[in-house]
Amino acid sequence: MSSGFNITIPDSWSWSPLKYISTFLNRGTAPDYVENGPVRVISQAANQATGLDWERTRFHNYSGDPRKIKGYLLPRDVLINSTGTGTLGRVGYFTAGPDNRPCIADGHVTVTRADPQIIDPRYMYYWFISTPFQDYVYSVLISGATNQIELNRERLSGSPIPLPPLAEQRRIADFLDAETARIDYLKAIQEAAKRALLERRAAGIFSAVTGSEIRKRIPSTLAWVETLPSTWEAVKLGHVARMGSGHTPSRNKPEWWMDCTIPWVTTGEVSQMRSDRLEVLTETREKISETGLLNSSAEIHPSGTVVLCRTAASAGYSAVMGRDMATSQDLATWTCGPKLDPFFLLWCLRAMRTDLLNRLAMGSTHKTIYMPDLQGLRIPLPDIREQRNIVEVIRSSNLAIDSAADAIDGQLALLAERRQTLITSAVTGQFDITTATPSGGIA
Repeated sequence: MSSGFNITIPDSWSWSPLKYISTFLNRGTAPDYVENGPVRVISQAANQATGLDWERTRFHNYSGDPRKIKGYLLPRDVLINSTGTGTLGRVGYFTAGPDNRPCIADGHVTVTRADPQIIDPRYMYYWFISTPFQDYVYSVLISGATNQIELNRERLSGSPIPLPPLAEQRRIADFLDAETARIDYLKAIQEAAKRALLERRAAGIFSAVTGSEIRKRIPSTLAWVETLPSTWEAVKLGHVARMGSGHTPSRNKPEWWMDCTIPWVTTGEVSQMRSDRLEVLTETREKISETGLLNSSAEIHPSGTVVLCRTAASAGYSAVMGRDMATSQDLATWTCGPKLDPFFLLWCLRAMRTDLLNRLAMGSTHKTIYMPDLQGLRIPLPDIREQRNIVEVIRSSNLAIDSAADAIDGQLALLAERRQTLITSAVTGQFDITTATPSGGIA
């Protein structure tokens, strides 16, 4: 048969459509979700590239034999996310649930059950996550448009799979189990090192803006007054900066938003600076006219104004305006007086972000920090010259830490590339693994 792949496989291998080597190939069921039920449901969110995330699973309300549920999972089933850009094509491997509850896939996940007389399920899993198959998914197997795409079951069932002899499949799977486990172990070490760096970074920022020694855990900002050096003050922020907020003019006035020149700041621009590497916001996606500002009672905030997101997932993120700008009502602003450096305030706000959210953000899903609660914020206040020195110390320290973190990211990228290259080469017969000595596994 013609494979549809630009791959030359060994002479002893063959190609077979998926439907001929599977005993089950279908989507799961639409669950009746409950808080705590007898059947555990694996959704696309739970089927992550790093493995099945049991914290993201939910429960199905069901009475009767769970084996009769469409999408009931057996050990060694392969799961493929089947809808939505960014998640479609992600592959998981099911062995068992975290407890005694039976597991099912939901209607957005395709369950593929290998015929063990023809294909090793682990080999099937590795083929599905290989580069050729992932490219094939998006070039051939999807239907629909934009974010409504889905995996076409008929096309998937006819997709070709390279088939070595069964014993060789097992050797390939054993080899990849061992090699990917080794790479994943190295990856975990690098990720732990990066987490430690970022914790050190956060602790260093807190230490700098409070004049305290670096601590492993950042204490509550409620305790700032007790830990400040004797030469520092603890002041209400409103005493050293003028607080304001934005306004959102009507969108029903297109002339207010077309061919305009005044930058219009939204939470999107500020939350993009969440890495803390960026301090100054200079460009915005939208601009507004002076007429729009005047008719909405909005104002232009001067360059150097500190801005803080108050709502939703962006709540707590902050930046300094690098030019005169107007803001939406989802942002709080502070124009600093002569005793307060805006960048020192920025790092104070970033140091207290987690505490701000824990104490002040209201709502379970749509978090909001209300303006009256921000009015009472207190900050450490050393002399203005010391504030500026502290800002430079933070920048220098962050630069060194960020450089180390970038080096780790480079190593992680190389490990990911090595992992994918190994998988693709092994499942397409590009190198001989017969002398490999396996030492680990996924199943």
